[in-house]
Amino acid sequence: MTTPSRLSLLGAGALALGLCTPLLAQAEDLRFGGNFTDDHSSSRAMARFAETLAEQSDGDLTAQLFPNMQLGGAGENLDQVSSGAIMGSWIGISYLSRTVPELEALSLPFAFDSREDAFALIDGEVGELLDEKLAEAGFVALGYMELGFRHVTNAERPLESIEDFQGLKIRLQPNQTHLDTFRAIGANPVSMDIKEVYGALQQGVLDGQENPYSIIETKRLDEVQPYLSDTGQFYDYIVVVANRDKFEDLSDDQRATLMAAMDEAVAWQRETAAAEDTQARDTLIERGMQFTPISDETRAALREASQSVVDDLREKLGAELVDKVLEELGA
Repeated sequence: MTTPSRLSLLGAGALALGLCTPLLAQAEDLRFGGNFTDDHSSSRAMARFAETLAEQSDGDLTAQLFPNMQLGGAGENLDQVSSGAIMGSWIGISYLSRTVPELEALSLPFAFDSREDAFALIDGEVGELLDEKLAEAGFVALGYMELGFRHVTNAERPLESIEDFQGLKIRLQPNQTHLDTFRAIGANPVSMDIKEVYGALQQGVLDGQENPYSIIETKRLDEVQPYLSDTGQFYDYIVVVANRDKFEDLSDDQRATLMAAMDEAVAWQRETAAAEDTQARDTLIERGMQFTPISDETRAALREASQSVVDDLREKLGAELVDKVLEELGA
């Protein structure tokens, strides 16, 4: 969760209050776009944020939300934030890794054991360092929600051994570490925006994909994917990211009000997402997916096969950052 210390790092470039206030006259200055469906916990959390923001600012600040790809896919939303066309977006953190490569340190394969470890990591020193990198790229991280552990679905076979991954054409997010991991375990990864995935699966262009249970459920991917596994190769975050210039155009009081509203929304989403994770998996099974748990032996083989990805990240991002992540995760 974003902390006051992070906020202070970002305030040095803020404009004087007298120059900022007129910019907030129009509610469109606080537009947020997202690709998650209306019923996803992150979209519901953003709705709570908008309500709290309006209440706590006495209507001085309002947030207009555009979930469910109303303003385009994740990549388009990110471009809109970068250009200042919209205030911000709630987005899978991997979509920012091309702009801020250091974020790939959060994608170490098979390194996370629990969501509690994941939150301790992003709420601590590693998170503060990554916030600074985002700020250098023109963004402000307003908070980190749970997207969750990512699991593989496919239309070919149950995944019982590492050999079962061989040759499967699997859709992934545009994150180089994710792609490299699936190459290392023998699959054929394809980078694709989420808005194209259902159709590609339906048409047989892809064999499978990987996502948290909540996304598999809300995107109705069970309709085109019969096999589900609890591979858990990555833990994924949703970052609520804002255009830094727009954020710094707010007064100190406005920024504080916005961050307080976001902190409450993020805390609610984390708790809600944890409760809904198992429920989403059970719903997918009830809808007819064949669930195959990954054995400890297979998970160990997958971790070993992807060790080269960790070594490559040390060279790409620096051993200090990668080893800091591994140390905090106890890996």
